[in-house]
Amino acid sequence: MRKLTFILLLLIPVSFTACSNPDNKDKSGNTSAEGQVNKLTAETFQKLVYDYKANPNEWVFKGDQPVIIDFYADWCRPCKMVAPIMDELSKEYQGKVRIYKVNTDEQRELAGLFQINSIPAVLFVPKNGKPQMSVGAMQKPAYVDMIKNVLLVK
Repeated sequence: MRKLTFILLLLIPVSFTACSNPDNKDKSGNTSAEGQVNKLTAETFQKLVYDYKANPNEWVFKGDQPVIIDFYADWCRPCKMVAPIMDELSKEYQGKVRIYKVNTDEQRELAGLFQINSIPAVLFVPKNGKPQMSVGAMQKPAYVDMIKNVLLVK
């Protein structure tokens, strides 16, 4: 019994630390940490990318940097192959491109808005112009090409 209590006491601080910031939100509540892939909800998407409720018929980008949004699900094997690539790109393009992810199982409104029928789906949002969607897992060089050609980031 003592051994079990000791193990539980060791695990409790770890679990609080791991869950203290589950959405990668900064103190203001925004999901915008530089150099890492951050989760978006419908609410944070409207604040950081596009307020589709205020402007349903016109794309008005709200960000200060081009954005990549990885639409994924936890059960999706190809999505799990794309995730580390997005992590690498977020570090390599830190300060130039923001990279977000949207769990399509949790954020059905966003998945419906972009008519996500197949995942992984990656949305490339330039500062100026219309976003472009790529469906299916790609290798890192293909994502780099999209960053250069769609987002116009060198």
